[in-house]
Amino acid sequence: MTKKLFIQIKNEWRSNLWLALELLLVSVVMWYVVDYLYTRAATYLEPRGFDIEHCYLIELGELTLKSPDYVPDKTQEETHADISELLERLRRRPEVEAVSLSQNSYPYNGSNSTGDVRYDTLRSPEWTIRRMVTPDFVRVFRYQGTRGETPEQLAEMLDRNEFLASDNLYNRRYGVRLTDLVGKPFQLFGDTTRSYKLGAALQVVRYSDFEEARASYCFLFKQSFYYVGLELCVRVREGHDHDFIANLKKDSESQFRIGNLFISEIRSFKDIRRNFQQARTNVVRDYVMGMGFLLLNIFLGLLGTFWFRTQQRRSEIALHKAHGATDRAVFCRLLTEGLLLLAVVTPIALLLDWSLANAELNAWRNGTTLEWDRLLFCAAISLLLMATMIVVGIGIPARRAMRIQPAEALHEE
Repeated sequence: MTKKLFIQIKNEWRSNLWLALELLLVSVVMWYVVDYLYTRAATYLEPRGFDIEHCYLIELGELTLKSPDYVPDKTQEETHADISELLERLRRRPEVEAVSLSQNSYPYNGSNSTGDVRYDTLRSPEWTIRRMVTPDFVRVFRYQGTRGETPEQLAEMLDRNEFLASDNLYNRRYGVRLTDLVGKPFQLFGDTTRSYKLGAALQVVRYSDFEEARASYCFLFKQSFYYVGLELCVRVREGHDHDFIANLKKDSESQFRIGNLFISEIRSFKDIRRNFQQARTNVVRDYVMGMGFLLLNIFLGLLGTFWFRTQQRRSEIALHKAHGATDRAVFCRLLTEGLLLLAVVTPIALLLDWSLANAELNAWRNGTTLEWDRLLFCAAISLLLMATMIVVGIGIPARRAMRIQPAEALHEE
């Protein structure tokens, strides 16, 4: 039957040529849309390297001279001691699991500090985020090491004044994983007179949900001095989130007014994440909706083309049935013809897809626009979607046409 279909397609080359060109154009556009959606979804679904569930940011304030409760002549050491006491009181609350202080370090934070990490001739990228933290920071956000180090083990390393860094720090430029350099001496902060031991390589900590893991770099070092401007982050035990903010605010005046310190604001990291990414989320949402609308138009257009084509061939269907062909045979013949046309144009479409990717005209991911596994996967998804459209566009009108008696269809013709 396939040989006969090829002969029929060849004999009807004029009409089939236009249909094949339409399929070719639609296939390339479909691949471009699927490729864009794939890259955005794949980036968003990458492991983030941290966990913000049940986490809160507490902002500290300090009384001014205008306050009647202001304590004058507070030294830096006394302020340090007051902050330490406040942390201990937070840790003693039964619903609190971990408390940390940090400087420009918490997730979804637009205020960043960068630093230099050197090992021999290897240098970290310029955009390497420096996170100065207390050891419990890794417990609050549940960082993990590449060798299976737990947050508790990572906290102990920080407590020993060892530092932690992303496993990909040297991978992009030098092809070296930091896991292979654990325990080695490094130079930090541009200071070549002193060395620091790498305690563990971290599973990559992403900058945001829309930044790729390969482009996110950071290292963590112990914050040893406390001042009011530091970030106070808290992890609450699972199941104890209910009214945590309200309860803490209620107790803040009586339990957390120490010296000139007080709790000025408490925010959930869910809110921080949403606010930090709102503009980017809106842009991506608009693009996805636009691509989705384009896919819908492609679907309806291709569906209508094959629907109309099949509807116009009622007399041909009737003639096949008049010569003894079964409904199943006629139905399979029509479907196979449509799918054969798709199969013919698919290699050409794949070549055009490769050309577009090689010319860097599609979406970027992993530092390139051309990845063979991604190219073939998106092409396969496009092929599957188009095959579905063809089957629906041929199947429904064909079944309706086969219900009509051959004599009636031929008479109408």
